[in-house]
Amino acid sequence: METVTMACSLLDGARRPLAIRFGPLLLATALLAGCAAPGPDPARGFDLQAHRGGRGMAPENTLAAFANAIDLGVTTLELDIGLTADNVVVISHDTALNPDHTRDASGAWLPATGPTIRSMTLAQVQGYDVGRLNPASNYGKPFAGQQPRDGERIPTLAALFAMVKARGNEQVRFNIETKLDPGKPDETAAPEPMVRALLAEIDKAGMARRVTLQSFDWRALALVGQLAPQLPRAYLTTARTLRDSRWTQGLNAGDFASTPLLVKAAAGDAGKAPVIWSPAFADLTPAQVQQAQALGMTVLPWTVNQRADMLRLLDMGVDGVITDFPDVLRDAMRERGRPLPRAGA
Repeated sequence: METVTMACSLLDGARRPLAIRFGPLLLATALLAGCAAPGPDPARGFDLQAHRGGRGMAPENTLAAFANAIDLGVTTLELDIGLTADNVVVISHDTALNPDHTRDASGAWLPATGPTIRSMTLAQVQGYDVGRLNPASNYGKPFAGQQPRDGERIPTLAALFAMVKARGNEQVRFNIETKLDPGKPDETAAPEPMVRALLAEIDKAGMARRVTLQSFDWRALALVGQLAPQLPRAYLTTARTLRDSRWTQGLNAGDFASTPLLVKAAAGDAGKAPVIWSPAFADLTPAQVQQAQALGMTVLPWTVNQRADMLRLLDMGVDGVITDFPDVLRDAMRERGRPLPRAGA
């Protein structure tokens, strides 16, 4: 073990040296856990989240999509990450190359699902173009207005952070999902190496104050609670994952009177770190919203794409919405008299 002295930036702007003992494997994540003051509470104001950067408008999980969402004006960029064979954190919803929006180096659409992200190096992953939807696929039909951006590659998380810094944007937050499936452990990195790599990347970029980590696989969130307890954690749920305790950190949903109580039990004593419950929006009831908020949690449903559903959820009192169409959500917020996130920067 070694003693590391570091300067932590506190909320009042003061800097104080802090000596802590760490082993070399824990250094990056310990720096993050020890230094990072809690980020702005996502419950303050309505949280407009652009799902995969807003795939209704631009190619999902690309730098083009994230830049477009910032130009439009959102609170948070929602995104997914995986780990390559050379342990680089990249932004991808799919654990393997998706033929619905992936072309090879010759410009041909993949005929079927491609290799897993985990089986390829970063150079191999970035040999593919993900800048438009395959017109022969049903996948893209709900996103007919998506503007193609040929030449877009699966980006690294570091590249996204660098782009946001280069723009001088100091407001937009990041809601980052670890793409894990306890039923398919061979398709991705295991939870611990993925979480450690992710925390190290966040630490390197100095973005801890602006990040929430989310997952359907609550093992990842338990690790975040251990390694970086001051980071907000978002517990994603759907009816399917709630039926299988492999997703819920071994907890049996049937043992709890409600899903908010289950999430509260999984989160434990989160201290000052915000705890978010992110349910599938169609499963959500007003009573659940009220109960979760009474338990001190933020309620952030996904993925809401119809204006009528957005208005209903706004009236229900949710704390934010994850959507593929942030432009539509901005209009719904305006109709309800909600303050809008600042555009541009």
